[in-house]
Amino acid sequence: MSMQFGPFVLTTLLGSVLATSGMQGQTEGKAAAQRQEQAAQPQNQEETEEEKEKKKKKQQQEKQQQEKQQQENQRQKQLQEQQERELQQKRQQEQRQLKQKRVSQQEQQERIRKQEAELAQYRNNLELKHRQDIAERDARILEQQKRIAQLRAQREYQERMRSQEAELRRARYDYNNDPYYYTAPNYRYRRDGRYYQTNQYGIKKLERALQAGYNEGFRAGRADREDRWRYDYRSAFAYQDANFGYDGRYVRQDEYNHYFREGFQRGYEDGYYGRQNYGRRNDNDSGGINDEWLIAGAVIAAIIGYELLTD
Repeated sequence: MSMQFGPFVLTTLLGSVLATSGMQGQTEGKAAAQRQEQAAQPQNQEETEEEKEKKKKKQQQEKQQQEKQQQENQRQKQLQEQQERELQQKRQQEQRQLKQKRVSQQEQQERIRKQEAELAQYRNNLELKHRQDIAERDARILEQQKRIAQLRAQREYQERMRSQEAELRRARYDYNNDPYYYTAPNYRYRRDGRYYQTNQYGIKKLERALQAGYNEGFRAGRADREDRWRYDYRSAFAYQDANFGYDGRYVRQDEYNHYFREGFQRGYEDGYYGRQNYGRRNDNDSGGINDEWLIAGAVIAAIIGYELLTD
């Protein structure tokens, strides 16, 4: 009987030993995997902390840059406000010194005659088909270049020009009661190395040209930045046209165009780079041609280079 059960017992014992070894192997394998996982965990955790630290530093740098930019904008604003106050004081002093000398009636009528001829020529220039063809050509180019923002800016400029042209056609004007035509020159200003004379009404028209140009330039520069286009103010239709805000009075059309483009270039630069070196946003929106961005008075004075004439 013992001989019959002997192999069975040996087989059972061998199975038990093998099973025990297998379980021990599995246990040791799990333990090794756990040890590897525990060894790797500090490294992963360390990498995560390092990434968090990098992210934190980046956020701090961005915050510092924003604060620096805000401080620079505030400094520019304060500087412009100081320049504006000084310019205002200068103008007040000049106004006290102004003597409203009148020109002769003959000179007054001669001014009016020249003005009427120049206004008629200006109206003809506005109606030239060639000018409209240029606008449509530029619009097609912008469409091909996929410059959506700049195309929108050009369309808006054309719409403002159409409204201005309609007003000019309806206008009726009393030249005899306009003080510009009977006030003698009391200012001189510098352009291209030469001096020209006018009165305070002529100076204000040149200022208007710079203001209109700056505002239109800012819009064009901002549009090119939105389109991710290169810096190129000369290609803008508004810069080439340079007539918005001109009513044909006080200064010649080519002179208005010159100062409009001077303002446009500076406005484009501010709009393109998103800064306020030459002007600022109009906080007191009162409508009109400059309802968004205003060129600084000190910049106007520097560009025109005018001075009061004294006896």
